[in-house]
Amino acid sequence: MHQLQDFFPQIQEPKKVIITTHQKPDGDAMGSSLGLYHFLKQIGHHVTVISPTNWASFLDWMPGIDSVIDYEQDKEKSRLLIQDADVIFCLDFNILHRTKNLEPFLEAATCTRILIDHHQQPQEEMFDYGISDTNKSSTCEMVYDFIMDSGYGANINLDVAACLYTGVMTDTGSFRFPSTKASVHKMVAHLKELGLQHTLIHENIFDNFLENKLRFMGFALCNRMEVMYEYNTALMHISKQDLIKFDIKTGDTEGLVNYLLTIQGIKFGAIVIDRDEERKWSFRSKGNFDVNTFARLHFEGGGHFNAAGGRSGDSLENTVQKFKKVIQQYESQLQ
Repeated sequence: MHQLQDFFPQIQEPKKVIITTHQKPDGDAMGSSLGLYHFLKQIGHHVTVISPTNWASFLDWMPGIDSVIDYEQDKEKSRLLIQDADVIFCLDFNILHRTKNLEPFLEAATCTRILIDHHQQPQEEMFDYGISDTNKSSTCEMVYDFIMDSGYGANINLDVAACLYTGVMTDTGSFRFPSTKASVHKMVAHLKELGLQHTLIHENIFDNFLENKLRFMGFALCNRMEVMYEYNTALMHISKQDLIKFDIKTGDTEGLVNYLLTIQGIKFGAIVIDRDEERKWSFRSKGNFDVNTFARLHFEGGGHFNAAGGRSGDSLENTVQKFKKVIQQYESQLQ
């Protein structure tokens, strides 16, 4: 994989560009995709964003979201666009299987593949150019750097700014995580100087829930949370029946795991959700407990040092029991 800056000269000539990200895109995934989309369109490229799956409704306000293709809803069009592309930007994921059913078509693509991501252990052999920097707060910060370093900073308009701010804000936990370096605040200051109205973005992301989500959160905290003080760990398990009962949609469970870390003394929070095809894990930690390694070793996952995800093909009951057994190995690290 060549360095990203080696690709900069090719930006000057119009190309057919595809931008894609991981399945069930979050604020950083969609923010970086749409931020790059608005930028590349300004400088003359033909650009399409393809999401491997649907996305949370709280992202539907984002400028350009109406142009995003959901692969699961329009497979043939997506495949033809990928086959015809000159360049594919892969954002906020570094292993192709995170694009779910889009993986084989990305792998078969004969065009240039570019990686911009901040997760650990990238699949470098699958990309022609790229950057993988785990010290960065978000992929949106990295797209901002890409625009600035390539000499096109003047093309950051309010649409680009709104999209990039969304991702950096959500991936830093509203700027409270350790990844919020000085570079993040300098980026936000620049976007504010351009006229960014950040309050509206916070309202769209955090003040836009339906009643059922709040009732679900209350139910989950009261009935589906276990606190294991001997391991300074909190666990939450959500069944398929719970999702149906409260009519939970894509994105409605996002951020729930973070509440577990608000309990005094808790260093490790984990939530598992019973999805149709598998059980999906989210892991969060404080301090020096590495949930990326934990997820990779035990639950076919990975991510960041303090935030990671995983999966299990086992039943909900069995995967919860596995977690409770595995966590015993980490007692000394969590004390």
